[in-house]
Amino acid sequence: MTLYIFNIIMALLLALPTHNDIYCNTVAQPDDSIAIERMLTAAEALGDGECRQLFFARQFLGRPYVAHTLEIADPEQLVVNTRQLDCTTLVENVTALTLCSRRHLTSYHDFLKMLVSLRYRHGKLDGYVSRLHYFSEWIDDNSSKGLVREQQEPNPPFKAVQTIRLGFMGANPDKYEILSKHPEFLDDIRLQEQAMTGRKVKYIPKSMVSNLDAMRKAVDDGDIIAITCNNTGLDIAHVGFAVRRSDGVHLLHASSVHKKVVEEKSTLSDYLNRRKSFTGVRIIKMN
Repeated sequence: MTLYIFNIIMALLLALPTHNDIYCNTVAQPDDSIAIERMLTAAEALGDGECRQLFFARQFLGRPYVAHTLEIADPEQLVVNTRQLDCTTLVENVTALTLCSRRHLTSYHDFLKMLVSLRYRHGKLDGYVSRLHYFSEWIDDNSSKGLVREQQEPNPPFKAVQTIRLGFMGANPDKYEILSKHPEFLDDIRLQEQAMTGRKVKYIPKSMVSNLDAMRKAVDDGDIIAITCNNTGLDIAHVGFAVRRSDGVHLLHASSVHKKVVEEKSTLSDYLNRRKSFTGVRIIKMN
């Protein structure tokens, strides 16, 4: 082997991520790695017909709701927190666990790699602006990676069209601790908002969510429920998981009202109708 070829091979090997690269760039507690591996190992005993999404989601029931759990690392690092959750981190943790489990990956390192793939644009952690801050971006990017897919048929119940108009972060940097500290990130955030603005997606209007027959055709146990809204500059107000019951779909989510992860006793239809700003739901399935 020539020295030239040897140097090329060594350069390629050094460029590959290692276990230590991921661990050194992660903020977590020892209990997190223990919990992740315990859940992944337990899921190996599940039958093919059992819903892995709800199996994992129910492991978090009762865990406290805490907002902004990702806003603790500057510069940006991968934050793993199974002890305190907001709606997005619950969805990300459960999705990462489910995708690992479907592939029979059971190590904490496997989970970390999957979480990076889900949370960051193109699956690469490259600073604060590489995080997928808006859920429409999250859906779009993870669909392109083949990790999830968005359901937009049949009609009914997918009778409405959402025109995405993002701008909340760019207009309100003071509401985000990292953006307040780093105004130099704003230009990139605003470009990302502009890139998504104008896209159209089909969703289920909340007037249709009470239609049991239509919802049974469109929504499965464990689907990600993304609640659309009419708030200025926002696309999705809240996220959680679908739980099908005889009276309709219910929501399993990290609730700021209950201050913990819960399965709502009321139906998703009732939940949506209690909030004027909620307009309906988008449905995302895991691959």
